[in-house]
Amino acid sequence: METVKSKSIVKAVILLKILKDKSLVAVDKYTTIRFFDKETLDLKNGFKANIEHQYYANSVVAFSNDGKYFATLSADARESLLYNSQTKKRVAKVDRHQGESSCVGIDPLSRYMFSCGDDGKTFAIDIKSGKLVFTLPAHADTITDVAFSKNSNWVAVCSYDRKITLYNLVTMTPKKKLKAHSAPVMKLLFFKKRYLLSIDKKSSAIIWDIYEEKVVTRLQGIHDDVTQVTSSGDEKFLFIATKLGYIILYDLNTYEQLSSKYIKIVSPITSLTFDNEHNYLIIGTEDGFIMYYDIYEGEDQLKVLLQQKDFDAIQRASLVNPVLAYTDIHDLVSNFWENSLKKAKLFLQKGETEKAKLLLKSFESIPTKNKVIQKLFRDFAEYDKFIRFAKEGKISLAYNLANSFPVFKESKMYQALEKKWRKDFAQAQRYSLDPRGMDTAKQILAPYRGVSEKTVLIQDLFTKGEVYKRFRDAFGKKNFRLASELIRQYPFLKEFPEYDILLQYGDNLYMKVRQLIEDEDYYNATKNLRILADFLDFKEEVQIMLSEIEQKQKFFEALKKDDMATAYNLLDKIEALQETEEGKKLQNEWHKVVEHAKSFAVVGDVHGLKETLKDYLKISSKYLAIATLFAWCYISQLEKAVANNVDQKRIEHGIKHYLLNFGHDEQIEGFLRKAKRKYRDIKLNLDLLPKGSLSMWRPSMIVESILD
Repeated sequence: METVKSKSIVKAVILLKILKDKSLVAVDKYTTIRFFDKETLDLKNGFKANIEHQYYANSVVAFSNDGKYFATLSADARESLLYNSQTKKRVAKVDRHQGESSCVGIDPLSRYMFSCGDDGKTFAIDIKSGKLVFTLPAHADTITDVAFSKNSNWVAVCSYDRKITLYNLVTMTPKKKLKAHSAPVMKLLFFKKRYLLSIDKKSSAIIWDIYEEKVVTRLQGIHDDVTQVTSSGDEKFLFIATKLGYIILYDLNTYEQLSSKYIKIVSPITSLTFDNEHNYLIIGTEDGFIMYYDIYEGEDQLKVLLQQKDFDAIQRASLVNPVLAYTDIHDLVSNFWENSLKKAKLFLQKGETEKAKLLLKSFESIPTKNKVIQKLFRDFAEYDKFIRFAKEGKISLAYNLANSFPVFKESKMYQALEKKWRKDFAQAQRYSLDPRGMDTAKQILAPYRGVSEKTVLIQDLFTKGEVYKRFRDAFGKKNFRLASELIRQYPFLKEFPEYDILLQYGDNLYMKVRQLIEDEDYYNATKNLRILADFLDFKEEVQIMLSEIEQKQKFFEALKKDDMATAYNLLDKIEALQETEEGKKLQNEWHKVVEHAKSFAVVGDVHGLKETLKDYLKISSKYLAIATLFAWCYISQLEKAVANNVDQKRIEHGIKHYLLNFGHDEQIEGFLRKAKRKYRDIKLNLDLLPKGSLSMWRPSMIVESILD
């Protein structure tokens, strides 16, 4: 792979990110921040924060998508700092960690800066006010990475304790910690709405389904320390960067490794990002280079090779760059190969060998294709014998040859044999139902003795005649459940014509249901699904579809009735609804309300906060999120009270009241430390005081002042 363009910034590139305005921000180890035109790599703007990062394996700097804010660890890593990149002023300083800060992150909607530490704690700081809003569930060891889903609904952190925390930023609720790694988890990446990649210190990589909270698969073939991960814009490909300077490439649909050495750099790779507009992988290195790579390098040449019908060269190109195998041109070549192979088989069936050779000649120089071609001609050397056996009625010998050379099963002669078999078997079935016709049935099927796959079916027919009667009776009465169960228990029933009819009916019914769901005709879709549920092959999928319909019906019905409580409760519970247009609209409305509510929480204005959230106070799925805002609001009241020299007893009462409402958290702990610096006689021990919990908070607990 050749670089499309490159730029040196001399020092290690520890962050690369394409911002909303399409500029490329690059941060070096001294926190010199440069804004480049991503097309030309011309410098547009920049400034120096003068913070040297000696260690940057973790995300020690982060930028908001709009470029307005950036977060960084301090030089000694004792603090996490949040800055407004336009004014260059500090918005927040997090010095709460017991030990060093380990990494920082800013969510895609630019709402929160997350500060993670060696103490296993993660603090969420409101970007606009710089105030602590909430904390994520603690880990037993250092947090090593923080990642966000593209829609900003989820944040994940991983730790040296080998666990991963998933936290829903819409409902402010955590999921159970994900546990499957045998070593410290070092890197995280969300992709395709519901999946999460995690990589540990032993280079073991796991793909998780976050909705189901289960392992989907483990990636194979990583034998080096992983430094960075990213995906292509369409999320087809995964790029894993290593300390030795390799880019490892994976298919994100099959999870197959496409190349262990897709790109090789002489220096360790310290940052990665992807330009969706041009399909460029952008790499930052420890020796200070920014390099662009076109992941579809060589695609233009494929067009020329296709015109020349140089399929060998096209194949070689896709071996050099595996991504080319995913292009339209490569698909055309694959289709041309499949069609040529199909036509060649027809020529060989007619004995026209030379025509078949001429048709496949263009592919002979491709080793993998040549093997197929040579085997095809070797197999067809026995084809005349197969035809002779079939014509002479030597059924057993013909079938045995077809089993030895499966390509014969694609021929018209084999299809004719199968057609005759089905006809003979159906005739024998009819005779077998009458005890006096058993000998005739055996005589009809006699030519198939010695055909292993037929012998089993014949034996079942003669010994399980009653089963067929039950199957035929169930089929006649449209008792599809019983018919499906009998087929599952007795595979020989698949040879009966009723089975083919049943199969076709089930497939047609399934397609009809999918169309009804697409047309939002849920009544008729449900009606047909009740029938489809009797087909065992569709049973599991029917349950999923019924549940999906029921959820959508409830959601849209709630919207029609303007029942926002039910609509939001369903939306916050069911991920699929969040992808609907209506769901996105409700989420955007909620985000706007929360942003407005924060302006009241930060100044301790309970009345303003309550008024802003009044339409949501009856929505149970929002209680935790609302409780988080009120907790922040009451902390603001307590801080203002201390600043205004309010009586110590009222401060102590406020602390106790907070504990009863929201429980023991980092916010009240941090406030108490500050309060003790001014009120040295405070002897409160938070561990010994009665306390509630955030999850038990209800709107009825709202008071105008936490001090009263």
